[in-house]
Amino acid sequence: MSEEFEVKGPHEEVLEGGEGGHGFNNQIAVMTAIMATIGALLSYEGSVSLGEAIILKNEAAIKKTEAADQWNFYQSKSNKQYLAELASKLTTGKDQEEKAKDVVRYMAEKKEIKKKAEETEILSHEADEKSEKYMHSHHRWASGTTILQIGISLAAIAVLTRRKWLKYGSLTCATLGIVFGVLALFGI
Repeated sequence: MSEEFEVKGPHEEVLEGGEGGHGFNNQIAVMTAIMATIGALLSYEGSVSLGEAIILKNEAAIKKTEAADQWNFYQSKSNKQYLAELASKLTTGKDQEEKAKDVVRYMAEKKEIKKKAEETEILSHEADEKSEKYMHSHHRWASGTTILQIGISLAAIAVLTRRKWLKYGSLTCATLGIVFGVLALFGI
């Protein structure tokens, strides 16, 4: 008693159903393949922009720490200057002259330290701003990818239910996903 059962896949069913490569399912299949390809590109660009944002945010944090170190150094020189000023007022003769020279030296050193700290703060702010731009771009790429994935899901449901309005919903999602990708591309 050997009976053979033939199990057909969706591809065979479509071909036997008389669509012959031009039907509803084939249109959805091509549309889904295109959306998946565009989605993969958007996802890649999103990953790249996220990586750049993280690197720049890290650089901003490092520069901010360097600036804080410089300001701490500036503060220590200020303390030394104030102590030298006090010592020059409390002493006389040669000690007073040496402490007065120390005051002048500390003031000159503070100017250089302040300049370096301000420059480092500017570099920190620039890296932070660049990071924010990359994060904004990343959000656009990610939104486009997500909307395309929703479009692919709608396409799958359209194949199962054979509802044309789902096909149009899928196309609408694909269009929106592409719009988000274009916005990200141009930094909008």
